[in-house]
Amino acid sequence: MSEFTDYQVADINLADWGRKELNLAEAEMPGLMSLREEYGASKPLKGAKIAGSLHMTIQTAVLIETLVELGAEVRWVSCNIFSTQDHAAAAIAKAGIPVFAHKGETLEEYWDFTHKLFTWHDGTTPNMILDDGGDATLLLHLGQDAEKDISVLDNPGSEEEEVMFAKIKATLAEDANWYTNAAKDIMGVTEETTTGVHRLIEMAQKGTLLFPAINVNDSVTKSKFDNKYGCRESLVDGIRRATDVMMAGKVAVVCGYGDVGKGSAESLRSCGCRVLVTEVDPICALQAAMEGFEVVTVEDALPEGDIYVTTTGNKDIIRKEHLDGMKDGAIVCNIGHFD
Repeated sequence: MSEFTDYQVADINLADWGRKELNLAEAEMPGLMSLREEYGASKPLKGAKIAGSLHMTIQTAVLIETLVELGAEVRWVSCNIFSTQDHAAAAIAKAGIPVFAHKGETLEEYWDFTHKLFTWHDGTTPNMILDDGGDATLLLHLGQDAEKDISVLDNPGSEEEEVMFAKIKATLAEDANWYTNAAKDIMGVTEETTTGVHRLIEMAQKGTLLFPAINVNDSVTKSKFDNKYGCRESLVDGIRRATDVMMAGKVAVVCGYGDVGKGSAESLRSCGCRVLVTEVDPICALQAAMEGFEVVTVEDALPEGDIYVTTTGNKDIIRKEHLDGMKDGAIVCNIGHFD
């Protein structure tokens, strides 16, 4: 039997470490493990060819192996250049599942990997996309637009778009119908972030959405549990790991008081921060006030804010003029996806 090589990870030798953490994570994910036990024998996902673009972490690895256990064929990339846990990717690769991800990818690698998502070893294409942030879905749509009119790639608006557009041009130079062929069997996409859902809604309103889409983000178990309680667990942990600062007594500014903002504000308050909230929706702003948070504008918070967290999945929440007005050494971060 030939050696499995359909993967690209940082170090395959990290696989044993990843497997140990995978085994630990399985004990914390009883829902997925119950699905394996109940449906593993019947293989209800047989015939599904899933292209996954989602953070390549230990927890995601449990999801990937669950999909495979239920009968699906899976091919995976990370939706973020920084979020991959290399030992998790190595464990998945060693299990014989195609994965293309490593921590600290360049933009060129990121878009190259995302193209590999649609290039299956047997020459076939996926029939479903499991997306986080919408990049995989965006790539197919923009690529098909470029097949019809290459001028849509003439004016990139950012460094990322410049790299993505260059990759699309290079791909079309080799195969003028690559994106149409890659999308021809897609039956639908599931999207789990606010940012990705906004992209899908925009395409649906314009009548350009190529296939049906399921909004996972707004399901109750995502928006009311992961968005709130997951962020409550992870925000302070992430800031502490990144900065190693004493957070008690600092002034934290949470931009947005949706489900992610609610969890973030609670997280910061629980570690001793004094929390200010900015919010444009009057109902959410009133909720913040009723929870005891001071509701302000970003401009009002600048003289005293030590930590700023954007939680909206939108752009231009904190702009250059805000950064210029912050205290020296202020911590600025985002939780959730971004536009």
